[in-house]
Amino acid sequence: MCGIAGILNGAGSARPLIEQLAHRGPNGIRVESGQGWSVGHARLSIIDLEGGWQPLHAAGSTIIGNGEIYNYLELADAFGLKDQLSTGSDFEPLLHLYAREGEKAFQRLRGMYAFCLIGGDGRTWLVRDPFGIKPLSITRNGESLSFASEPRAHFATGELKPSAQPEAVEDLLTLGYVTPGVIRPNTMFQGVETVLPGEIDRVLEGDREETFDRPLRRLPAPSGDLETLLGKLDAVLEDSVRVHQRADVPYGLFLSGGVDSATIATLMSRLNENPVIAYTCGFDVPGARDERGQAERVARALDIDWRETPFGEEDFWRLAPKVAWALDEPTTDYAALPTFKLAEAARGTLTVVLTGEGGDELFGGYGRYRRALRPAWLGGRPAEPQIDAPFLKGGGRNAILRWRQAARAPAGLTPLQKAQWGDVSTWLPADLLLKLDRCLMANGLEGRTPFLDREVADFAFNLPDAMKIQGRFGKWLLRKWLERHCPSADPWGRKKGFTVPVASWIAPRAGDLAASVAGVRAVAEACLPGAVEAVFRDERQAANRWPLLFFALWSLIHLEGAEPAAALASLLGD
Repeated sequence: MCGIAGILNGAGSARPLIEQLAHRGPNGIRVESGQGWSVGHARLSIIDLEGGWQPLHAAGSTIIGNGEIYNYLELADAFGLKDQLSTGSDFEPLLHLYAREGEKAFQRLRGMYAFCLIGGDGRTWLVRDPFGIKPLSITRNGESLSFASEPRAHFATGELKPSAQPEAVEDLLTLGYVTPGVIRPNTMFQGVETVLPGEIDRVLEGDREETFDRPLRRLPAPSGDLETLLGKLDAVLEDSVRVHQRADVPYGLFLSGGVDSATIATLMSRLNENPVIAYTCGFDVPGARDERGQAERVARALDIDWRETPFGEEDFWRLAPKVAWALDEPTTDYAALPTFKLAEAARGTLTVVLTGEGGDELFGGYGRYRRALRPAWLGGRPAEPQIDAPFLKGGGRNAILRWRQAARAPAGLTPLQKAQWGDVSTWLPADLLLKLDRCLMANGLEGRTPFLDREVADFAFNLPDAMKIQGRFGKWLLRKWLERHCPSADPWGRKKGFTVPVASWIAPRAGDLAASVAGVRAVAEACLPGAVEAVFRDERQAANRWPLLFFALWSLIHLEGAEPAAALASLLGD
């Protein structure tokens, strides 16, 4: 895990870019230049602590990458590479494999990654993992191309100034994130483009050539009766958690009260001799949904070293500007707040954290999936975002059209699979995985997602619909598995969702925020006159306050250059 940056086919050093990403690599920065290129690597040491520094050179090629290739040992063994390796890095086998079979090697990878490979065959590649777990952005300046793990790096040289795209602002304030791949450039910033999940780009050879390694593939459904399927599920999940634990540093997990993290916890407990360390966040607010009790029951049943992390109003105001700084590519998902707090708590004890992202998308956990399968006369409706942004110019209607374009699934899928495809193509990479990456990397942690594994995805996505949804229960097969292996997780309990009581914390300061939030330049450009102040003065619109407050903070920090704490103070009038 790290930050990467580089300049291809141009002059100048990558150092100014990579220094903006030093938070991603607390173990140190290295910069190297060659003919027509300069690359920088900010390292968080995970595997081969001494020898895994990048860039790596082997078999005539150079690679600089972010993330982890979990099947590097299997690849080295299957292709007889062990005697050729000079390091224990998970990225080095790829260089030798590329020398043998070119870009075909990229689709053999099992992991989370974003990398630049400068091939000995004269070709240069930018590649991102199929789910988009690891970020990668690019900018162009004539024939020159720059790449970086986070958009903020592209502004380091001063050649490009940060400015927001109106369509992206509309997406953010309507959907909560910027829809991937529809507008170009496809980020919040003018001139900065995201390499899409699964994208394999050959660059610097005239027109950019793109192919895709899709995260979801239509394959024959797993066969067998319930017992057989439970056995197959157990095997594929255990194998994924096993390889996701590969690290030369301490690892643990974030444990909520839900099915997904309890599944990961159960398997980690099985695979480790010593108690696994787990962190859970809870809210010290009357009436808030607090999962600590359920998480503690799971931890005790599994003999987990459980540590609770309370989150209160003081944390909200302290962390809101820090989260806005960390999310240079923004999402208004308030779950970023406790995620950041958990990362703060785990920092210094853990370096790698396993989490449950992806379980709902792959196994059919969301209520909107069940609603999408009902006929209209029983309340069925498409599994797509519901628009409610009356303060926006245009009301956000174009945002949902962009979402539909990005979420369009191929022919031949069931209605449930189409809904899953839509989420995996949009909010999973642009919201859930983005906040996980930024909040953990800001605290020097690596987040790993065992559900978002190629083998798990092939199994889960192709399950019959009835193995995912039965009656009011989503993730039906996963619940059956958890019922057997960790009944203390209460797998048949009603899904509560994850909420953060931001509205109750904002309410006492809403009057202070009304005019100041409305007066932020980017907010005023996107919203109707008077509408933003009305949101902060009308309790019936309290749900819209956090997205507007977050966007105001984000704009002051990333567009106007304010320090995070000063940005919040200016909005509160403190």
